[in-house]
Amino acid sequence: MVNWVSEMQGEALHPTILTLEEAILRFGPGKRNGPGSAGRRRVVFTNGCFDLLHPGHIRGFELARQMGDGLIVGLNSDSSVRQLKGPNRPVIPERERAEILAALEAVDAVVIFDELTPREVISRLVPDVLVKGGDWPGDQIVGREEVEAAGGRVVSIPLVTGYSTTTILQKILQAERASRPES
Repeated sequence: MVNWVSEMQGEALHPTILTLEEAILRFGPGKRNGPGSAGRRRVVFTNGCFDLLHPGHIRGFELARQMGDGLIVGLNSDSSVRQLKGPNRPVIPERERAEILAALEAVDAVVIFDELTPREVISRLVPDVLVKGGDWPGDQIVGREEVEAAGGRVVSIPLVTGYSTTTILQKILQAERASRPES
């Protein structure tokens, strides 16, 4: 029997929210068949804060998933988001962000990481394809060296214009200010 109260309070996690060790056991190089094998699973990896999901994120996940047989999303922890984005972020706690991502059809696993970059996750998981949004210059994509050294590829996908978490948050703040009565 499922304890819905515990799950709603954030104690239970979606079964595809994995530790790095669990992800390696399930998707790591040792779990894939050899190169050129008909049964080879191609693992795709992308990462980010994903504080407020928008259609640009969803389209990016769907595109990334089409590049392989499984998509793993590296998710910045709350502490790393605060360091990267400032003290008022994230808006959504890491467990909730992870649960939302794990529920997406295109996402096969979510790994939360505390570091500012996913370099350790990428170097230990060694995905076949590393995908980042087009706002990242190719030479600044963290993990590029590790993936390419292992024979994988790095793909920069175009951003979907008109969508930005920062813009959404600015609109919310403007609406909040506009709705306050003047003193």
